[in-house]
Amino acid sequence: MVDQKVCSFCGESIEPGTGKMYVKKDGTVYNYCTMKCYKNMVVLGRVPRTTTWTKAYAKEKDARLRSEEHKKPRKASRRGGRIRRRIEQE
Repeated sequence: MVDQKVCSFCGESIEPGTGKMYVKKDGTVYNYCTMKCYKNMVVLGRVPRTTTWTKAYAKEKDARLRSEEHKKPRKASRRGGRIRRRIEQE
């Protein structure tokens, strides 16, 4: 059986015989499904968490929305608007 590989940038599965493999000088191996993913990570230096169409971005966004649901709603402040005072005439 052939191994299914996952794209190092977007998180999609790569079909056997397709994609691009990038090996750094220190020996770390990155697999990319398309040139779009390769260029975004290697050439442009983008981070998957901040790129909207990646699975890492969707996962972080979902976690952020869940954490906001658990936060307590902010209470309205007790302060009114500006304090209006009558000007006393002498």
